[in-house]
Amino acid sequence: MTPRVLDTFPRHHVCMTDERDYPQMAAARGRIEPAPRRVRGFLGHEMVFDTTAARYVWEVPYYPQYYIPLADVRTEFLRDEDHPQKVQFGQSRVHSLVGAGQTHASAARVFDEDGPVAGLVRFEWDRLRWFEEDEPIYGHPRNPYSRVDAVRSHRHVCVQLDGVVLADTAAPVLLFETGLPTRYYIDPTDVAFEHLEPSPTETLCPYKGTTSGYWSVRVGDTVHADLAWTYHYPLPAVAPIAGMVAFYNEKLDVVVDGVSLARPKTQFS
Repeated sequence: MTPRVLDTFPRHHVCMTDERDYPQMAAARGRIEPAPRRVRGFLGHEMVFDTTAARYVWEVPYYPQYYIPLADVRTEFLRDEDHPQKVQFGQSRVHSLVGAGQTHASAARVFDEDGPVAGLVRFEWDRLRWFEEDEPIYGHPRNPYSRVDAVRSHRHVCVQLDGVVLADTAAPVLLFETGLPTRYYIDPTDVAFEHLEPSPTETLCPYKGTTSGYWSVRVGDTVHADLAWTYHYPLPAVAPIAGMVAFYNEKLDVVVDGVSLARPKTQFS
């Protein structure tokens, strides 16, 4: 008799209920995990906390925040605003952040001794300079369930808006980032800058660094704000995108090897 081999995975696991062609985030809102990295926060040049016991807390599915044990915070920087409040993760008290000649109202939330984040402090990110070990981090903690790869390619990529070609290349760099559609980074010599207008916008990314420039797109009399960007000095992990230009797939039309891609629905749509 021929032995019967059972499927390792149920057959329905390959089915998808949407048109995504990229993996979604592995973590959900409300997840809490230990962070193995040393995390420090500075107000000006003064250290507010230094911990090896931070927690990753997912307030949204896309990325976590760091919550810091109160025992590792220099409490002289905290001023209780006498404003108890119950929020997503439990009862808390709002504090001002005071020091280095600065006062930032409602910049820290201390959670009471009850609930999943009891005894932890949640700081407003942009009030401090943050470090993992000895490396600065920007925007928010890097998601431990995300991967970001910049890969050179010879796919033919054409970017259009309302029938106007904005870029056309056969040598893009493809940036694969968990939870987001593939970003196609294009050499400036393959970009039609006559349709682009410089924008003062600047954004921070913990995986790529700080943008060096943004452009809006003009088609006829209509200006579409902040559709393209570049990093002149990206973080080392994505060095191949240096000086190249990317566009929001969500807001225009991308054709790859002759196939028009659907505009994805993301937090940037």
